[in-house]
Amino acid sequence: MSQAHFIGIDVGTGSARAGIFDAAGAMLASAKCDIALHLEAGDIAEQSSENIWQAVCTSVRQAMSSARLAPGDIAGIGFDATCSLVALGKDGAPLPVGHHGDANRNIIVWMDHRAMDQARRINAGGHPVLNYVGGTISPEMETPKLLWLKENLPETYRAAWQFFDLADYLTWRATGSLDRSVCTVTCKWTYLAHEQRWDESYFRAIGLDDLADDEFARIGTTIVPAGQRLADGLTTAAARDLGLMPGTPVAAGLIDAHAGGVGSVGASGGDGSATTRMAYVFGTSACTMASSVEPVFVPGVWGPYYSAMVPGLWLSEGGQSSAGAAIDQILALHPAAVEARETAKTRQMSLPTLLADIAVDRAGSNATAAKLAGHLLVVPDFLGNRSPHADPDARAVIAGLGMERDLDSLVALYVAGVLGIGYGLRQIIEASRANGITVETVALSGGAGLHPLVRQLLADCAGLPVTTSRQPEPVLLGSAMLGATAAGAFPDLQAAMRAMSSSGDTFAPEPDLAGFHSRRFAAFEALQSAAKTTRDIINGEK
Repeated sequence: MSQAHFIGIDVGTGSARAGIFDAAGAMLASAKCDIALHLEAGDIAEQSSENIWQAVCTSVRQAMSSARLAPGDIAGIGFDATCSLVALGKDGAPLPVGHHGDANRNIIVWMDHRAMDQARRINAGGHPVLNYVGGTISPEMETPKLLWLKENLPETYRAAWQFFDLADYLTWRATGSLDRSVCTVTCKWTYLAHEQRWDESYFRAIGLDDLADDEFARIGTTIVPAGQRLADGLTTAAARDLGLMPGTPVAAGLIDAHAGGVGSVGASGGDGSATTRMAYVFGTSACTMASSVEPVFVPGVWGPYYSAMVPGLWLSEGGQSSAGAAIDQILALHPAAVEARETAKTRQMSLPTLLADIAVDRAGSNATAAKLAGHLLVVPDFLGNRSPHADPDARAVIAGLGMERDLDSLVALYVAGVLGIGYGLRQIIEASRANGITVETVALSGGAGLHPLVRQLLADCAGLPVTTSRQPEPVLLGSAMLGATAAGAFPDLQAAMRAMSSSGDTFAPEPDLAGFHSRRFAAFEALQSAAKTTRDIINGEK
């Protein structure tokens, strides 16, 4: 298999990407194709499964062209995607998931919060299955969204042949297999992987009894490990779309953040052990993933999930619903952002990258750039607080604003925003440790965490070393590892992790700034608490 190559396909919130890797984990080529995102008032976010599939095909074809490989050179394919809900009717036809009636918009995106009321009612029931989602189900998970569809769009709900998590839709589209990944259904659908069953009583208690009556035929009856080969590989139609060979092995997939975890936690030390390293995937949103030999229950942290990321280990998944997106939102509020964005465009870089470069130049080092934030404090809960507070009603707060409108104040706001993300990470780490999870290092991946300044600030905020992968695209790499496992290049996913990943740089916390960050962290928590108190007063709850 030394000449074999593997394709990792990652579908994020804004784009589909494909990367081609060899068996040592080196990336030969990658390509990206944007996907449409339909946002509406009322926390509505929708996408099209057909648009996403076409973007996948475009990115794969472009990557193959760049790598100058023939279809027969690809030995295996892996998919990852956001945990978004796909609705399909008879013969796989898309069904509308909004009152607009547009069947092309058949995906409720992970970040969609339309099911807030349904989530509250589910949580009020206190069913024991909620113990395996951190005690509180999120409106970002699939059963509240299914209940919303049943109550608000009964025509779509009744007509649905299959409801898929997006990664499972992609593997079905590629192979025709209805098998679901243990990752998707355990983390987002309440499947109890450690008992290998759906909890029928939960679905009946929350009003989705019809799914239980059908023996869960519409949401998955065969649950398989991530990396397992599906059906007979690529169908003729899918192979034609992708420009690849029919029968090419396709693996059961992963949620995108979990692919980043697989692609990064095996790198540090090279032994494949994930039980002391917390994976932190920093993209549009951010996810933390800590693995343990025994189940650990952490309030506000999703899980524990058995074999949801690393086979045989329990996963505790925290997260920040807005991370890279929070930085973009913060910067958009500043009057100097328009001119700075034009400068960044001229230099062919993103605005956050430009501001990070300026911050390091002004401060003289990555660590001391934190002081540029001054008295600015940012609690970046624009889409609520997923972990550890499990508070979807929380909202962002910015304190310390003055009348400044210049570039320096924009840089200060950017740095304060990154620190806010870092202190949110610290809260998740502290809650995890307090409940018995071992966290010694943070294994970082994701596009929003590429700049050395961001990596150093995260290390200082968390008070832990931040390690990176040698491979700059660990999410794509994680999916490629799935493809390599399905192809039989390695005996199991852990072996693929050991062979295809290797460590990159380590960013150690700066000890001289520990007191500085402890004070800012205390101020961060005080501001966060005050925001909740203020909201309660406005709502008449205090």
